[in-house]
Amino acid sequence: MRRTLLAACAALAATLTVSAPAAAARAEAPSPPPRAAAPELPAPTGKHPVGMAAVHLKDADRADPWVPGQRRELMVSVWYPAAKPSGTRAPYMTADESRTYLGGAEDLPPEVPKEVLSTVVTHATVRAAPVRARGGLPLVVLSPGFGMPRATLTGLAEELASRGYAVAAIGHNYEADGISFPDGPPTTCVACAHRDYLKVGAVRAADVSFVLDELTGERPAWRGGPRLDSGRVAMVGHSAGGFSTVPAMLRDARVRAAVDMDGNFHFPNDTPLDRPLLMLGRPSHVPGGPDPTWDETWTECTGWKRWLTVDDTEHTSFTDLAPLGKRLGLPQQRLDGDRADAVTRAYVTAFVDTHLRGRNAPLLTGPSARFPEVRFHRP
Repeated sequence: MRRTLLAACAALAATLTVSAPAAAARAEAPSPPPRAAAPELPAPTGKHPVGMAAVHLKDADRADPWVPGQRRELMVSVWYPAAKPSGTRAPYMTADESRTYLGGAEDLPPEVPKEVLSTVVTHATVRAAPVRARGGLPLVVLSPGFGMPRATLTGLAEELASRGYAVAAIGHNYEADGISFPDGPPTTCVACAHRDYLKVGAVRAADVSFVLDELTGERPAWRGGPRLDSGRVAMVGHSAGGFSTVPAMLRDARVRAAVDMDGNFHFPNDTPLDRPLLMLGRPSHVPGGPDPTWDETWTECTGWKRWLTVDDTEHTSFTDLAPLGKRLGLPQQRLDGDRADAVTRAYVTAFVDTHLRGRNAPLLTGPSARFPEVRFHRP
């Protein structure tokens, strides 16, 4: 995952920097070619403008599981439907986060600026006034892949927010490089040295419960934000964030439904789960395939469930790397990057519409002519 992202960053940097010989040639040319534009995420398709805020949370009651002697701290990005946009576009990633994330890349050329990821163009604005929602907005919690910044799920977050959802993407501290806090430098992926996935799932489940406490309690930590409905909460995760959805649901009844995007499951398989689960993955995640954890999890799901795979996709196809890779000339999969992004947005939106709003979503009833690359499995 990290190598793929670094390769994309190197290509992006090549479009944004000019070598010394090229600069000299440009000085002699009468009309230099236009500079390449920074890559832009696909625009959200909902009716609402999108606002975005960063929230810093401290859990005084919990020790950090990865760094002894510290209390658990999290950075959370929150997207929401706005009454109108502000004049300041939300960053994809801060320059400090980008530098930390790319700082340890031995294969990154020295001329590549480490802050290159901060050039990605988003569609949300900061300090935008939120819409007013009677009873509160339904909430979708996002959890990124192991070692991957929460920013890699920005496109999905903006899509959901434009459709009337509040979305909270959790930066699980010390589980990715480049999580910056207001009072210190960005942190690094301490957990990457251990790869204890059972522990990762348990830690993330605890993080989710803490974030729900902080955002939906009587005195929400996110001041100035819209009211959130704690009775309508879903979780969507990619990779490690995907397999963490099950321990999160088993731990916290507030998580009513979940989507695992291409994550191998890591949790005791003898605990039935009676809440809705959508398993959305690449072609190798078929019944009887190389990862038996999907088959095992399917048998433990006693409630609403769907098992879908998407033809011609890879592990990172369900993140922003699909459309960004296309724009950089580094496709992440055989399927067109924008198409992969559209599939993810469509099926995740249909799922949360069904289970948080009670809406009828024909897309989840069976194969669709709109998305012939999506296959339904019923083992």
